[in-house]
Amino acid sequence: MTLDPADFLASRILIVDDRQANVALLTALLREAGYTGVTATEDPRAALALHQANAYDLILLDLQMPRMDGFEVMEELRIRGADSYLPVVVLTAHPAHKLRALQAGARDFLSKPFDLVEVRMRIRNALEVRLLYRKLERHSIQLEEMVLDRTAQLRASEARYRSLAELASDWYWEQDADGRLTQGSGPVADILGLSGPDRAHGERDGVTLAGWNEAEREAVRAIIAARQPFLDLNFSRVADDGSRHWFRVSGEPMFDRCSRYVGYRGIGAEIVGKP
Repeated sequence: MTLDPADFLASRILIVDDRQANVALLTALLREAGYTGVTATEDPRAALALHQANAYDLILLDLQMPRMDGFEVMEELRIRGADSYLPVVVLTAHPAHKLRALQAGARDFLSKPFDLVEVRMRIRNALEVRLLYRKLERHSIQLEEMVLDRTAQLRASEARYRSLAELASDWYWEQDADGRLTQGSGPVADILGLSGPDRAHGERDGVTLAGWNEAEREAVRAIIAARQPFLDLNFSRVADDGSRHWFRVSGEPMFDRCSRYVGYRGIGAEIVGKP
């Protein structure tokens, strides 16, 4: 993932330091380097509101200030800031403060008195991390939107499929990976010998269903076990009065986005007369 050099120079940078001389030095240094989005405040109490309004890519924050020190500013930014990332580089003349500042969430530090070469390098490094973080965040949002859009398309397609299936057949069914009926109408459960929440294979209310050609049912069970599609398979059943009724069933396996098998779906119809 690469960054355009122009992204660095357009970065929004806030300087928070109660000493006007430090503000002037850092502002001049950044503008001479080509940064165009530099603002500053000598009042640490204004840092949060400024960040909420401008979503800075980098905040150069002095630690020792009257009324509100840099640690208090970082805590306020962490709790009430615009996002979870704290884009702060602290300014300090005390080595003992560096570790505490990093533990408080600062990304880096600049030692006083300033080494101008080090200042430029550390600011650029901090901006690179921040800009990459934002780019990755935007990419993640785009991927999520693509997934949501694709999911909506698949659901719409599924709805159209079911609508067409209902128009083209007498009934529709779905079963899960364990062979249990999850949706269905008509005699599909009986034809295929499917189980449901309260039914064992081939039974209704504890009574084995009679009249179906078991060889035909075993044949389709073997196809389903092999996770293969089937088209217009014929089934027959002998009614109590001795008459034979014919049915035709088609089905296909279903897989999720990770290519995991999740069951079968299909359509069926009763055939008038012998096929």
